[in-house]
Amino acid sequence: MSDVIHDASAFVANASSWYEASARQRVDGLLDAGSFTEFLGPAERVTSPHLPLFDLPQQFDDGMIVGRGLLDGKPVLVAAQEGRFMGGAFGEVHGAKLTGLLRAARELGTAPVLILFDTGGVRLQEANAGELAIAEIMRALVDARAAGVPVIGLIGGRAGCYGGGGLLAACCSALAVSEQGRISVSGPEVIETHRGVEEFDAKDRALIWRTMGGKHRRLIGGADRYVADTPDAFRAAALELIGRAPAFDAAMLRAEQARLEARVARFGACADAFDVWRTLGASAPEDIPGMPDAAFAALADQLQEPV
Repeated sequence: MSDVIHDASAFVANASSWYEASARQRVDGLLDAGSFTEFLGPAERVTSPHLPLFDLPQQFDDGMIVGRGLLDGKPVLVAAQEGRFMGGAFGEVHGAKLTGLLRAARELGTAPVLILFDTGGVRLQEANAGELAIAEIMRALVDARAAGVPVIGLIGGRAGCYGGGGLLAACCSALAVSEQGRISVSGPEVIETHRGVEEFDAKDRALIWRTMGGKHRRLIGGADRYVADTPDAFRAAALELIGRAPAFDAAMLRAEQARLEARVARFGACADAFDVWRTLGASAPEDIPGMPDAAFAALADQLQEPV
């Protein structure tokens, strides 16, 4: 265990961008000041054994920051991905740190877990080790939830939340997302490669944001709260969502399955997010992408897919 860290003194929580911040800056802005203690920090030099084989640079924390801290005076466990290192992609060590944190949360049973996602998926260089890491994290996450531990995902980073990260986000108790928080299993380039540019143009930024971005995910029920791009907004959402995390039981799973079936039936014929928003009841769906955060959050509460 490393000493307490309080990174980036110039980072002012209520005035800075979550999207632009590093993983450590996000943790610093999210938690009570000076309360974070890191596990397996950079001083421990726990790095990927695979990257040197490809002559790729390593990072001393392998792009995953894990530890404990306080949120409004109450203990929480935190994991934050560094999207600036290999796009926040999951590897063996990167994933093992999150798995260990979730297993500790299950054993302790007293502290919620906050996961600050910022990932493009799995590292191609670590292949099966990265895929196995996703499976192990998913099992640990579900076990923690079954033990009564809320697991809250916060999404608004540069890399978005793609691939295995998108699967893990769907397993969380609840999600808070900003406009920048793209969520999907397959990324734009993957879809274009396999389905063709006629199906999805990966260069069409507007298409990407309205298909995978935070506004769309909130409207279709893929996220529980839409927040502004600030640490204070994510902090407030985390506090709220911890307090209303749903039970993890068979009844909840059956209800979720029914909701997904209803979503397919309702939106299956829609060709674009605009069609989905219109079906939800938006009178001017073309205005939603440019809508200010507060106005959109209010609209989303009215239009969101019924639970």
